[in-house]
Amino acid sequence: MTRPELSIVIPLYNEAENVEPLYAELSTALDAIGRTYEVIVVDDGSRDDSFTRLKAIHERDPRWRVIRFRRNFGQTAGFSAGFDAAQGEIVLTIDADLQNDPRDIPKLLAKMSEGYDIVSGWRMDRKEPFLSRRLPSMMANKMISRSTGVVLHDYGCSLKAYRNEVVKNVRLYGELHRFIPAVASWMGVSVAEVPVNDRERQFGSSKYGISRTFKVFLDLITVRFMLGYANQPLRIFGAVGVAMAAVGVLLGIYLTFVKLAFGQSIGSRPLLLLAVLLAIVGVQMVSMGLLAEMVMRTYHEVQGKPIYVIRESLGTSEE
Repeated sequence: MTRPELSIVIPLYNEAENVEPLYAELSTALDAIGRTYEVIVVDDGSRDDSFTRLKAIHERDPRWRVIRFRRNFGQTAGFSAGFDAAQGEIVLTIDADLQNDPRDIPKLLAKMSEGYDIVSGWRMDRKEPFLSRRLPSMMANKMISRSTGVVLHDYGCSLKAYRNEVVKNVRLYGELHRFIPAVASWMGVSVAEVPVNDRERQFGSSKYGISRTFKVFLDLITVRFMLGYANQPLRIFGAVGVAMAAVGVLLGIYLTFVKLAFGQSIGSRPLLLLAVLLAIVGVQMVSMGLLAEMVMRTYHEVQGKPIYVIRESLGTSEE
């Protein structure tokens, strides 16, 4: 089979009513572009008849490939499975709820033709509630941009375009799909944004709420560590450990001076306990850093464990 120019990856969970409209809109937009393409829909353990409808589409249009998970593994696993199966030179991602407009895909491709490795959609005129969705998103985007150094106005927009070599070299775990541009930054990628249309959901219900903001904050800590210290964890653990041990030693020197110069009793002073505690914890932190260094060596050498389990596949090499 000839390698397609474009691969469109779509994680999907309980979107049965959107399957046919998605097929119609996306097919119209992609056919108009005039490039060969494949669509990889990852059914993330849907409990409605989403897979039945996707199977019917695959049977009449083999360009639509379907991967079905055994259970709901989450959107990050869906993207990861789609990236693993993608064959196109450019990989695009889009939501299955039709809030992303497939007609914006040419904008992303035009921007990518300027030499960018990643092009992200920017929903400038969002149709979601301000307090529960837009405000938390604005805060999260600023926090992520400042912490990672990859400045984007809309990390949460699923409409993105990547070069194949970028997604093939990004390993996703947990809920890191929204951080892909930041996670990929270690490769020295160039990132751009283009304004895209945002539409109201017509069918089904949103799978996200305001509680996602807290999860984003925790994921940001993970990403910040991965970008700054993942390859050299001893730098952060060792630095903290040495600082704590140094403070403990200084306190010990001070107490020794007080004991020898003024003859004061220091055995019952809380400061002595603090000095000993800081010294011990400092040594432990350095030891933890050394252990983390060895773990990271193993992590980089062994990365074959998947984060998803496929029930069945249609039109993929796993079929």
